[in-house]
Amino acid sequence: MIYVNGNKISNADNLSLSDYLVREGYKISFVAVECNGSIIPKTQYKEKILADGDVIEVVSFVGGG
Repeated sequence: MIYVNGNKISNADNLSLSDYLVREGYKISFVAVECNGSIIPKTQYKEKILADGDVIEVVSFVGGG
């Protein structure tokens, strides 16, 4: 089980971060992701495999004025 933005997620173990974000409808170009206290560069989203106990924070950027 992983935690995403404080919510328990039970069906994401062994997915890449990229696959998880796409599955959940995030637009990768408009998010920043922290995993276990470290910012994950977008270039590593496909390489980062989610594992039991990971704590993920996803921040979406929104335009406006």
